[in-house]
Amino acid sequence: MSSLYPSLEDMKVDQMQKAQNAVAQHMAAPSQPQIQYPMPSQPGAPPSYASGQAHANPAYGAVTSSVSSLYPSLDDYMGLDLALVRQTTPQNQMQVVPRAGQSQMMVAPVSGNDVGIQRAEIKNGIREIICCKDGDGKIGLRVRAVNKGVFVAFVHKNSPASMAGLRFGDQILQIDGQTVAGWDTDRTMDVLKKTSPERISFAVRDRPFERTITMQKDSMGHIGFMFKSGKITTLVKDSSAARNGVLTEHQLIEVNGQNVVGLKDKEIGDIVSEAPTTVTITIMPTVLYEHIVKCMGSSLLKKLMDHSIPDF
Repeated sequence: MSSLYPSLEDMKVDQMQKAQNAVAQHMAAPSQPQIQYPMPSQPGAPPSYASGQAHANPAYGAVTSSVSSLYPSLDDYMGLDLALVRQTTPQNQMQVVPRAGQSQMMVAPVSGNDVGIQRAEIKNGIREIICCKDGDGKIGLRVRAVNKGVFVAFVHKNSPASMAGLRFGDQILQIDGQTVAGWDTDRTMDVLKKTSPERISFAVRDRPFERTITMQKDSMGHIGFMFKSGKITTLVKDSSAARNGVLTEHQLIEVNGQNVVGLKDKEIGDIVSEAPTTVTITIMPTVLYEHIVKCMGSSLLKKLMDHSIPDF
């Protein structure tokens, strides 16, 4: 997933797991071991042993914390084989053993690797799409100029544009190397008609006017909003939709990555009902949506728009 927290529920689970991991690490932290090392008290005297962690040795002028660093060259100090002593003396160290059932990894978020999130993901950056025309010389694509940009307004089902992966709301930046910024709708469509039937190159930004929101169904199978003609009109108080930032006056574009533009409300409701517990919707401000689909008949959107489930 591109986002760490696809939903508010994911963020809460992650926070709880981090808190549990912090407590477990604190409980399992080993105490500081006490190291026994030789320390001569007088020149020429046999070494005596003192307990401590680190000290400055006047004889050698170093602050040390272990035998090997305290006496780097005293393996045979005054006839004593200290290397042998170090090898035979048990090390005073604590071994931390995880408690039974204690997880050593972060618990997966509520959404996990949900397929709907992967299908609906809006990726940053620009991608290149190579397309062609069908036997009738059609790409299966309509565009709309918005704010000096060119956007995909319609993708015909089973068309070359559909199979190439173009989606409603994608911004077209270039066609065969030509930058389209400032082009109007008619000019763009004229250029598309004149492109080669064998190969058409698009530079595309992924659905910049759209955003995705991930929610969890409650015990009744509801996510917490109502819509009419695909437009969100009402939010349910304290629902997953309300908690995760769904807004009214926004148009439903996708449900778990599947395009629902032009579908009847009942059909969209059936898609939501049949979805798993985790539901990801893709929405767009209604004012922008209406501008993009303006002058396209509802029958065109309902009958010929690509509503297939995308691969990922």
